[in-house]
Amino acid sequence: MKIKEIIVVEGKDDTTAIKRAVNADTIETNGSAINRETIEKIKLAAETRGVIVLTDPDFPGQKIRQTILEHVPSCKHAFIEKAEAIHKLGKGVGVEHASPEVIRQALKDAQMMSEAPKEEITQEDLLDAGLVGGEGSKERRERLGKLLKIGYTNGKQLHKRLMIFEITKEQFAHAIEEMRKEDQHE
Repeated sequence: MKIKEIIVVEGKDDTTAIKRAVNADTIETNGSAINRETIEKIKLAAETRGVIVLTDPDFPGQKIRQTILEHVPSCKHAFIEKAEAIHKLGKGVGVEHASPEVIRQALKDAQMMSEAPKEEITQEDLLDAGLVGGEGSKERRERLGKLLKIGYTNGKQLHKRLMIFEITKEQFAHAIEEMRKEDQHE
């Protein structure tokens, strides 16, 4: 599978994992302190070939993603679930631990994030759906992130992530309905 866009990853091990999964070029940020030179490379890549950001599903990965979004809003973003990025022996979380199939699916599901998001889904909607402030809300957010392909967020980040990806009320309602159906079958 050949990917036209350049994939932004955190380091060499991530590049190795990407190359096992797909035929693609990468830009490595070398950690969460992205320098000006790396931002300029990402800007050029976005203008010429397009960019997909694929960072680790952890706090430093989120920080890198946010920095890139601020400087290069035209990038697509791909997410790997934390459970699919854990080292076999529990020694860390990262893209480098994900299987080629998981990486290919994440890249296929990559989405644009919006610079100036509009609010379609309210905090009240999140409360009503049991996604914040209650027992089991973390697990529900994990499932929602997987269904909408927007990655996991904590309760404070969820509303913003839904807006950034311009998730509509209909998409949100459909995902909540899917979760309810899954709950009934368990």
